[in-house]
Amino acid sequence: MNLILTVSPQTNPYWNVAVENYFVSQPSQNQVVMYLWKNHRTVVIGQNQNPFAECNVDALLTEGGYVMRRTTGGGAVYHDDGNINFSFVAPYDLYDQQRQFEVIRTALRDYGLETELSGRNDILCNGRKFSGNAFSKGTHQRLHHGTILIKGNMDDLLRYLKVRPSKLHKHGVNSVQSRVVNLSELADITSENIVPHLVSAFETVYGGKVQTVDFNELMQRPEVVELYNKYSSDEWLYGKWRNFTAQRSGQFDWGSVDISLTVDEQRGIITDIAIATDALEVNLSDTLRRLLVGTAIGTRPETPPDATILNDILSMIY
Repeated sequence: MNLILTVSPQTNPYWNVAVENYFVSQPSQNQVVMYLWKNHRTVVIGQNQNPFAECNVDALLTEGGYVMRRTTGGGAVYHDDGNINFSFVAPYDLYDQQRQFEVIRTALRDYGLETELSGRNDILCNGRKFSGNAFSKGTHQRLHHGTILIKGNMDDLLRYLKVRPSKLHKHGVNSVQSRVVNLSELADITSENIVPHLVSAFETVYGGKVQTVDFNELMQRPEVVELYNKYSSDEWLYGKWRNFTAQRSGQFDWGSVDISLTVDEQRGIITDIAIATDALEVNLSDTLRRLLVGTAIGTRPETPPDATILNDILSMIY
């Protein structure tokens, strides 16, 4: 297989996500891509989240920051210049989640840091989270991307992110700081000096030499420009959420959810629904729309008995 490396010099999140999704959209090839990038003062939300419920949008934008909606599920995270992010893009036959995690863990061993995987999508050091990860499946390629918290501004994180008390209670802690750690507190590591270690680990774990693809050249491609325009658009970032107010909220083992319904009161029919959730299931919102829009408010649709998430959400409505 070929090992492809791209390192972004940009800190504008919309260019960074455009290049990532360009790689994901490409026809299958015998290659694994490792893409490294940083965002300036950005709250990144999951595909199905309400930006106004997850972050202080006005303060963030006024202070030169960005809201970015990714194409994967999961919850909101804060990026700044002190951290680095990674993406692995590979065709289905070469995609190997454990191997991809091992690249990150191998790089950090160079600093004397031993790490562990927690659940499906976190990496911990000394029992504290420094990396959250998310995953998606494209037509030809699969994506695994995540953050590496190195020297993030915790004061900004607390000012911009809205963290639910119920979520903190679920984890048995009193604050965001007690759940996460900056790796710079544990070793002499920066978002710059980690790059060669990540590249070396990529080559070691996969047993090959990387070929570099220039980021600035990618920015000139029409497909990337089109993706930039999409991911920076008001419709993609905010869309329906400007007009919805959450009416029901819940916290479950699989994540949190806010429900907003529009009901035709004369007919008692649900005419629109908005689902904001940090669940990893990307298609959850579309599934619920198919089940509920056009149905009578008093008539609960049938779901398979093992559809835990759907049944939890429907229990909030009916």
